[in-house]
Amino acid sequence: MSKMQKKSVEDLNAKGRKVLVRCDFNVPIKDGRITNDKRIAAALPTIQKLIDGGARIILCSHLGKPKNGPEDKFSLGVVGERLCELLGKNVIFAKDDTVIGDNAKKAINEMQDGDVILLENTRFRAEETKNGEAFSRELAEICDDYINDAFGSAHRAHCSTAGVTEFVKGETAVGYLMEKEIEFLGNAVENPERPFVAILGGAKVADKLNVITNLLDKCDTLIIGGGMAYTFMKALGGKIGHSLVDEDKVEYCREMKEKAGKLGKALLIPIDNVVARDFPNPIDAPIEIETVHSNEIPDGYMGLDIGEETRELYKKALGTAKTIVWNGPMGVFENPQLAAGTLEIAKTVAECDAVTIIGGGDSVAAVTQLGFADKMSHISTGGGASLEYLEGKTLPGIQVIQDK
Repeated sequence: MSKMQKKSVEDLNAKGRKVLVRCDFNVPIKDGRITNDKRIAAALPTIQKLIDGGARIILCSHLGKPKNGPEDKFSLGVVGERLCELLGKNVIFAKDDTVIGDNAKKAINEMQDGDVILLENTRFRAEETKNGEAFSRELAEICDDYINDAFGSAHRAHCSTAGVTEFVKGETAVGYLMEKEIEFLGNAVENPERPFVAILGGAKVADKLNVITNLLDKCDTLIIGGGMAYTFMKALGGKIGHSLVDEDKVEYCREMKEKAGKLGKALLIPIDNVVARDFPNPIDAPIEIETVHSNEIPDGYMGLDIGEETRELYKKALGTAKTIVWNGPMGVFENPQLAAGTLEIAKTVAECDAVTIIGGGDSVAAVTQLGFADKMSHISTGGGASLEYLEGKTLPGIQVIQDK
């Protein structure tokens, strides 16, 4: 892994200094309880580093999408309680509907070295998502230095992810989580060990147009699965029954296949598919399935997973890979009868002697649900952010951080 060029928490001497840390505490909550605390746990190394270094730590994050200002169900209070447990120390929750109100200011003024404060949900302020100057200034005024460790929000130019950096008087840096994301995803796209194989799945071609274009330039082999595969099949003249298709992207898929040929790249699409008459409802319900050739999906049937021949084709392509990036499942993996494609690919990727990167969203859910998460080199914490990184975009939350 080559080292990134942005300042890191490692570069800061934060003893006695107030450090504002933007975290990603956008965790799922049901009936007032956190159902998955992985995003909180992912922030701990950066927070602990600052505690050990004698910093005065002020944490901030958004949670959900409050539409009408402050709402109790979007309060970060429950996150503060979990942080206390995970850190083994008191974390002061500064409950202020304005985020930086009397409670927050009082708590910040009374901080000692090593203390940790959690501010209320940054989206309780309407200006947050508009990157308003006033709120950005308020955030900057309560700290000496700023760290962004929220990769999942780095593609958003909000007050707490970008605007604040314009007014912070001290240093700006990334945390350990952000640093890891930059190094793995950045290296995979710009400086991969080859052969470099990219796997793209998921429902729609339209969602990943720029990713397909960018990765086709960068990788040696591009594997297509999931719902988007049927648009490629139609582009190549195949019969797809009533499978999911982006009608206005058929020509684009044809162009991508031609481009791959001109570049000498392999662009692989399924050669057989698991089909059914209807999408399962509920999603895990038993259904009648059969396997057919990709160009011969009967009318009235839809493709819902890759078939056995395709799994073998894809496994062979992955066998010699030294870098693998995977974004999007191969089929409706939530249904046991339609999970075989995603399961086989996950198992193959996990066993490869390669740098393996799972790029957010449903791919993460799939490898986690199927039990392969701990076998991957890196699992991205950002769905939209990782997609934009794979598109080759510069993310605002990273761009604004000082270079080394």
